[in-house]
This record gives sequence, structure tokens and C-alpha cells, in this order.
Amino acid sequence: MNVDVFHERVSAHGLPVYRASEFSVASGANLGDPIGDASELILDDIYHLRPTARRWRLSVSLTATLNRLVVTEGSEIGRIAADVFIDSCITLMAPDGSTVDALVLVEILRGGDMIAEVYLLPFDELAARTDYTLVHIDNSNPVARFAELACVSFTRGTRITMATGEQRPIEDLRVGDAVLTRDNGVQQIRWVGQRTVRATGAFAPIVIGRGALNNERELTLSPNQRIFVYQREDRLGAGRSEVMVKAELLVNGTTVQRGDGGFVEYFMVLFDSHEIVYAEGIATESLPHDMRTSPALPRDVQDRLGLPRGQSRRERQIAVELGEGTLDSAIAADILKKASTL
Repeated sequence: MNVDVFHERVSAHGLPVYRASEFSVASGANLGDPIGDASELILDDIYHLRPTARRWRLSVSLTATLNRLVVTEGSEIGRIAADVFIDSCITLMAPDGSTVDALVLVEILRGGDMIAEVYLLPFDELAARTDYTLVHIDNSNPVARFAELACVSFTRGTRITMATGEQRPIEDLRVGDAVLTRDNGVQQIRWVGQRTVRATGAFAPIVIGRGALNNERELTLSPNQRIFVYQREDRLGAGRSEVMVKAELLVNGTTVQRGDGGFVEYFMVLFDSHEIVYAEGIATESLPHDMRTSPALPRDVQDRLGLPRGQSRRERQIAVELGEGTLDSAIAADILKKASTL
């Protein structure tokens, strides 16, 4: 049975960012300056990442204004409840010709329009002592790039339970195929998306090993994809039997790991509404139609679903979500496995 709870803001995201001071101009017009907003950036400036730089977890939730985020509890940096705007998407080129795209996020002082902090969210790993030349600045639609991080995805080979009970590989699914869902029975697929990205940084997949959650086969998901667990015993103290948790919060280095390195092929499945499907036997969410993801959908899909471009439906939360700090990642998978076992 669904828990019909609505929120003005969608669930929090933990973004692995660098402080602006950790990524500054080593050669060029802005020599010595840290990365800034689009109005301050100059093409062909060369940036260096400090050898002591580290990724900080910036916890944010999205608001009704698509390019505006709000810092939430549990964030390692930023001021709680402060506004953070998605300023621009930049492209950096390394000496070997490879490129790294990154989002520039700007935190604003509360009650004003002064910049408090600037953060860099690279889509791939950056190396210290490496020249990164700024070759492109895009501030026309950075929200669409941010939405890519939120798109929940399965990897090639993942078997999805169909209406007939067949276990079909995700790459073989087509629009109109009938899939078994947990709450609404048989539902037809409205759209299947596919993309190949570097399996690093914010796009590194999460690998749930065989048996980690009572699954017979390994399951690999995008980091933000949420897994549904029905607790037969409330071992988490959530006060509800139905809970959801992001795959990245289960990483323990053994039974659940990050699949860093190389490339990963992601597949997204969309229905008329947000559904729970079965992937390798694990109840897992489909792509939601919400503020996180709609900017990443093709325009014809938004039109077909009746979504005004750049906007989204208000999605029902399928179950109580366990956020950052709720679970100890070292034991989270074991607790969820035991909580769902007869």
C-alpha cells in the first residue's frame, strides 16, 4: 500500500563539489583567481586543482524554480537554507585533449544577491598538477546538465520483470512493452532512454553484489536511484514499513561498491507515473516525472506526457525516504536485508 506524501521540494542530493578556492587560474587573464560565476570567466585561462583539494558533500534540494537549490541538513559545506543557483556549465580541456564538463554553483548570501561561495561540480575526475584550459562556457541551460545527475538509470544487462514473468534485459525493452509494477500492476513503457558516460565522479555506478539485498544476481544502478524495501520488522526505526534509500547510501566497500573507471551505459525507463519495478528481483524506482529529471527528457517526450517544457509534475512520494545520516553505510545493506527477510 502506498504512502501518499507530497513535498514541495524533492529529495535531497549529495553533490560532490570542490570549493572555488581549490580550483584557480594558474595562467591567463585571471591569474590567481578561483573559479567564479560565468560573468567572471575568461576563455583560455588555465586552471589547476590544488594537491590538497578534496570533494565536499553539498547536500541540496531542488525548489519550484528549476535552477535554484537550497542547502539542506547534513551538508558538509554551505549555510543551511541558503540559496544555491546553477550558474553555468563549463568545459575544461586537459593537455592530452580529453575534456571534463563541470557545473558552477553559486551560493547567495541570505536576504541579498551577494555571492557567499562558489562551488565546482565536475562530471569526471580532476587531477592535481594538471593544466585545465577553459574552452567553453554555457549559461543558457545548465539545468538540463544538472538533471542528468538525477536521472535514475539501470545498466546494460539488468533484467526487468515483465508482465508475463519474463526476465528481460533492459536494453531489449521498447515503448509499449508491459512491465510488472509493485503498486499498479501491469504498466506500459512510455519512453526508454539510453546514454553512455564516463563511470567516474558523480556518474560512477553503484554495484550491489549478489545476495547483498537477497538478490540472486549482481545489480548495477546509477547513484541516485532509490531502492524500495518493505520492512517486515522496523529495524531502522522509520515508523513505516515501506522505505526507500538511494543506492549510493548503501556503499560499504564490500557487498556494495562504486564501479569507478571506464564507461557505463545507462538505460532509463519512463511510465505514465512514477513506479516501482523489479530489477534482478529488487524493487527499484523507475524514472520519476519530477523537477529533478524533466529538463533532461527530450522535448517531444515532455510534450507527449503533457509536461510544459522545463517543468514537471508534482510526484507522489512512493514511500518514506531514508536520507543522508539516517543510515550507517557500513551496515546499511545488512540491516535492510535482514529487515526484509521473512
